[in-house]
Amino acid sequence: MLEVMVNGCSGKMGQIVCDLIEQNENFVLKCGFDKNVTGEFAFPVFDNIENIIEKPDVIIDFSVPTATFKILEYAAFNHVPIVIATTGFTVDEEKIIEEYSKQIPIFKSANMSYDIMIMKKLVQWLAPLLKDTNIEITETHHNRKIDSPSGTAQMLADSINSSLGNNLYCEYNRHDKRKKRDKNEIGMNSIRGGNIVGEHVVQFFGEFETFELKHTTYSRNVFAEGALKAANFLVRQLNGLYSMEDMCSI
Repeated sequence: MLEVMVNGCSGKMGQIVCDLIEQNENFVLKCGFDKNVTGEFAFPVFDNIENIIEKPDVIIDFSVPTATFKILEYAAFNHVPIVIATTGFTVDEEKIIEEYSKQIPIFKSANMSYDIMIMKKLVQWLAPLLKDTNIEITETHHNRKIDSPSGTAQMLADSINSSLGNNLYCEYNRHDKRKKRDKNEIGMNSIRGGNIVGEHVVQFFGEFETFELKHTTYSRNVFAEGALKAANFLVRQLNGLYSMEDMCSI
């Protein structure tokens, strides 16, 4: 059985991961870590890294970037593999994570859904076939989501751009611009409201036709289950940076 530490265990996703671990006979919830420990837990929870005595087999991180880097220091020092499901990292922070992966195995994905990985593959394949269209990405999430656009939307945009020779750029703000749409832009649109788990739409607008791909998530359990699969995969890997594409094949 894998002994797991959950970083961000007090958060909504962290709680779901903890619940799934306790229901799964292949995992043991070793401990949790969170700077804001609220409520009672049936397992040890720490708010100070120095107080963690027993080393887990793997860490699952559903938190915020600042908290991710705190636990990354612990993971690297103790050589513990870590699954990073947190989003909202800057370009420089992504580079730091890549440097850490030289010391420990790291699994990182903006979305832990297998179906989203399929969607990523599909837009990579479609983009060259529809290269003369206007591409728009719209993502919708609950009103508590902090980062915008979502990490998944950015991942889809990057996949499209790479398949077209990195000749496009993302347009995040048309409000301050008074000019027509540039043919080389990927429009990035974010909607926040209610309790929507997540929806991503990629549209290819031609002169007379529109091709659209859409993925809707109805339960956060999808992400938690994906994180557990990633943890089971990661503990068997050498140092390096891994993703959904390394774990899954289509």
